[in-house]
Amino acid sequence: MIVVFTDFGANDIYTAQVQGRLHEIAPQHPVIISALHSVPDYDPRSAAHLLAALHGYFARDTVFLAVVDPGVGTERGAVVVQADDQWFVGPDNGLLSVIAARAKRSAFWRIRIPAEGISASFHGRDVFAPVAAQIATGILSPNTLESKPELDVQLGPEDLAEVIFIDHFGNAITGLRADNVPPDKGIDHNGSRIPSARVFSEIARGEPCWYRNSMGLVEIAVNCGRAADDLGLAAGHAIQLID
Repeated sequence: MIVVFTDFGANDIYTAQVQGRLHEIAPQHPVIISALHSVPDYDPRSAAHLLAALHGYFARDTVFLAVVDPGVGTERGAVVVQADDQWFVGPDNGLLSVIAARAKRSAFWRIRIPAEGISASFHGRDVFAPVAAQIATGILSPNTLESKPELDVQLGPEDLAEVIFIDHFGNAITGLRADNVPPDKGIDHNGSRIPSARVFSEIARGEPCWYRNSMGLVEIAVNCGRAADDLGLAAGHAIQLID
């Protein structure tokens, strides 16, 4: 299985080009899942924490093609990470580092970027997709990878006390793992306290709460409303826990 995770936009031309390249190289792998293509643009840090929460719901040996790459075409590295029993292919800009830091076992390889025949601005299609497809097939071109001891950019295993994603419902997903936040804690919002709830129905219509979402992250919602609009939340908004 190959899982694609990008900031390319589901309705833009780039996602289809990447998927076409994957099908070209790995036609025997019909299961290519678009996990998300609306990751906050140019924001590897938020994406790193979102991917770290998401990947555990996929099987072992899944290959993740993860591309949030504002430094494409520069000297930033391109890497393959094996974290426990899954594979991750993408830029070495912190995007894969939270998963690596939390893994029990991890290994790293630098991707040798070809000098010719690729787009300078689209390594997602021309560098990362071919490597992800080759890993999925088990047939890797010679001299494609070179072992390296660690990632160049490391964000660490710690949680991120920020909003990292706004979902379809306007809920604000944070980089805080709910297991690390006592349920009696509130979230400060302009001097007001947002309490915790187990489900939306525990609060009045139009009122906010935070809850443990399906990925185990702290998420802020408004019952039958849109937290992003009603509370003015967006990716990057700092989260402060209060008593």
